[in-house]
Order: sequence, then C-alpha cells, then structure tokens
Amino acid sequence: MSDVMELRRRFLESGADDDLPIADAHQHFFDVERNYYPWLADKPVNNFRYGNYDAIRRTFLPEDYFRAAGHHKIVKTVLIEGEWNPADPLGELRWVESLRLEHGFPHAMSAQAWLDREDVDEVLGVYGAHPLVRGIRHKPAAVSRAAYRDDFVARGSMRDPKWRDGYAKLQAHGLLFDLQVFWWHFKEAKELARDFPATQIVINHTGLPADRSEEGLSAWRAALEHVAREPNVHLKISGICIPGQRWSVESNGPVVRTAIDVFGAQRCSFASNYPVDGVVDRMTDIFDGFKEIARTYSVKDRLATFYDNAVRVYGL
Repeated sequence: MSDVMELRRRFLESGADDDLPIADAHQHFFDVERNYYPWLADKPVNNFRYGNYDAIRRTFLPEDYFRAAGHHKIVKTVLIEGEWNPADPLGELRWVESLRLEHGFPHAMSAQAWLDREDVDEVLGVYGAHPLVRGIRHKPAAVSRAAYRDDFVARGSMRDPKWRDGYAKLQAHGLLFDLQVFWWHFKEAKELARDFPATQIVINHTGLPADRSEEGLSAWRAALEHVAREPNVHLKISGICIPGQRWSVESNGPVVRTAIDVFGAQRCSFASNYPVDGVVDRMTDIFDGFKEIARTYSVKDRLATFYDNAVRVYGL
C-alpha cells in the first residue's frame, strides 16, 4: 500500500504518464483447461460484437495479464465474471479466490449471478459475506436497436418483476451492480437507478457505442445524458473497440471525451476489458491511447479516472 501511495503522490507532483497508477476497473482471467466457459468452449463459435474471437479462446492468467500490461503501472484490478458455467455459479469465486491467494490479484470481483433464478438468495448470501466480492453482473435481456421500443419489457429484462425482485436484494447484501446493456436500454437503467437509489450501478463498456455515425453517436450521447442524471450511476470507459480496426485515438477519442463530458471525471473509470479487447489490439496500446486522450485533463482528473474512482467505487 505504501508503494501505491508513493506512486500516487509522485504522479500528483509530476503529472507524468510513467508515474500514473492504474486500478483496472474491468478485467478477466480464464483457465479454459480447468474451467468451463460456454462462450469460450462450445462449438460452433458465434462471432460477437468485435467479430471473430478465436484469439482469446485460451487460458489467460495473472502472469499473462501483466505481460500484456507491459510498462503500465497497474497496481489494482477488478475482475468481472467471465460467463462461467451457469450450472455452478459459485465455482468462479472459489477459483478466483485461489488466484488471489497465489498472485495477490485481483483485489475485487463482480461475480456471476442470475437475479431471476431460484438460487438467487443462496448465491447473493455467499457473495455478500465474501470479502473479495463487491458486486454482481447479470446481463439483462435486450434487443437490437431496430427492435427496441420505449415500453420494452421481457422476461429477464430490467422491467421484469421477477428480475427486479432479485435486484432489490442487492442492497441488503451490500452489493453493487455491473450493468452491461446496449445504450438504447438506458431508459430502463435510469428507472432501475431511480427506484433503487441505494444500489450503485456501474455501466460497462461505455454503453457499447458501436454505431460511430453522427446520428449513432448523437443518440448514444443523449442516452448517456439521460441515465447520468441519476447520482448512483458510474461509467466504465472500456470496450470501445471497432471490429477490424486497431484501437486508435482518432476513432475513440471523441467517445472518451463525450463520456467524461457527460458523467464528469469523478464518475468515470478507465478499464482494459482484457483479454476480450485483445481481439482488436494490445493492452499496452489501449492504455497508451487512453493516456494520450486524457492529457488534456487536469492531473487530479487523470488520477481520478485511472485510479481513485475505481478504488472508491469497488472499495479497493
């Protein structure tokens, strides 16, 4: 801890990228030889939002993570559930706990749970009592933008009464909610934040702004502005890769700046989403890009978005 505080102090004095401590607010570890992740193991392989992901259908452990991080001073990480075998929802926690004991990483976890399943009380009870778990992630039901309507409701969605009953239990267990959903569903997310103000929501991957047309980015910004009105919503800036393109400041700078403009530097955290974003580029290049974009902000704002905010939100 003293080394981290010294690094933080040094950065506040120098403002140099090489002194910037990073708390990676969203990363994954996988062991595909020991554990079952349906999306990484099952065939046929269905491409996801970045296209073909054969490159990440492999084991990725702490030593691989820090090799990928290169020169960046990553001092804390938050592991987000990796879509582990749904028949064994608590298995990932047991495995991650063993990694923590061996390697010292991660420092916190958002674990796997299904809020509309019958085992929700048992699973949340274990998570709420475990010192490594800060929250859970359950991707709610969603539809394409073309199919979406403002009155959308479906089984497993944020308006599903059974799903909301499960969500209501998070507060009693002191758990936050990592929300991964397309930005056109943010009207529902705002309702959720408003109706459960004591539960922290952390939006994953910048709301998934895949459509980079002028109209697409304008609609995405409006959705961000809508949900940002709720004070218990935090935004992770990650997962903004474009299929078939290297990560670049030119393409992603406007997205990052818009996110910070809307939410403010005190409510945003940079994150690697590694190894998933490795489908598109190297982690060193992604964090180099984030740092280059952030150089126009104050030293305090840079420290907040790369380190302090994640430490506060996840209790690192």
